[in-house]
Amino acid sequence: MSEHGDNDGLPAPAQQRCGFIAVIGAPNAGKSTLVNALVGAKVSIVSHKVQTTRVPVRGIANEGDSQLVFIDTPGLFAPKRRLDTAMVEAAWGGARDADIVVLVIDAARGLDAEVEGILEKLEDVKLPRLAVLNKVDKLTDKAKLLALATDVQQRLAFDSVFMISATDGDGVEDLRRYLAGRMPPGPWHYPADDLTDAPLRLLAAEITREKIFHRLHDELPYASTVETTSWTERKDGSVRIEQTIFVARDGQKAIMLGKGGQTIKQVSMDSRRELSQILERPVHLFLFVKVRQNWQDDPERYREMGLEPPKK
Repeated sequence: MSEHGDNDGLPAPAQQRCGFIAVIGAPNAGKSTLVNALVGAKVSIVSHKVQTTRVPVRGIANEGDSQLVFIDTPGLFAPKRRLDTAMVEAAWGGARDADIVVLVIDAARGLDAEVEGILEKLEDVKLPRLAVLNKVDKLTDKAKLLALATDVQQRLAFDSVFMISATDGDGVEDLRRYLAGRMPPGPWHYPADDLTDAPLRLLAAEITREKIFHRLHDELPYASTVETTSWTERKDGSVRIEQTIFVARDGQKAIMLGKGGQTIKQVSMDSRRELSQILERPVHLFLFVKVRQNWQDDPERYREMGLEPPKK
């Protein structure tokens, strides 16, 4: 092996740096879009609806000798349901386990009550922290943007404040290089070509859940969850995937199926198309809809989503 590493793409052990970066913020601040942009591939579902990320998803990016492991956490908000509580607990757990915390703030919304609440709790997290003002493309008044950056720093001391647009990619490269330079020395945790540590079964379920969000808008998604129940590698190189969509009531099942089964058919087509692109092979996807009352109180459903069931 040369001093620059071997042929698996890793730097020499003495040069390697690796760390975990928790990406936190209020719902819809653009955390998932930012993580996908930093990784350079889709590892977390994105929707214009809030609270779409339910479990911390790890995205992996390599920059020079550094491996950056991004933890895209659920949005931080005041929980009303048991599922909400589990999501918020998972988000703060991800923040406390990281080497650096990145707080993403929607620059157009500024320091609203949700962000203020996060800043208050973040005072107790004794880790290096960055503030990222996202969606700066939506602010035409740059004086307001500079004032917001000053207000954020006065509210809580950050090591640095970045102004970016995760959607356009503006400022993302600078942020990635900055983070790479602050990773602690240590071996890479993942192979050089890995983009996420999420199991494929979970990633497939998340893709289908995203398509439900896109198709059903405000009608249903928070009352549903998706589980991959079967994953079969076929001899022809394709994969057969079976998934169950759990809803809480018969009326919700009817909405999910749609007239003549059209809604579930469209969700299946959308999900299968994206899964085939991600897996780079044909996918045979079969979706089933089941009514399970009070699924949000079932500990097994939480474990399937990678969450700890909240204590009663």
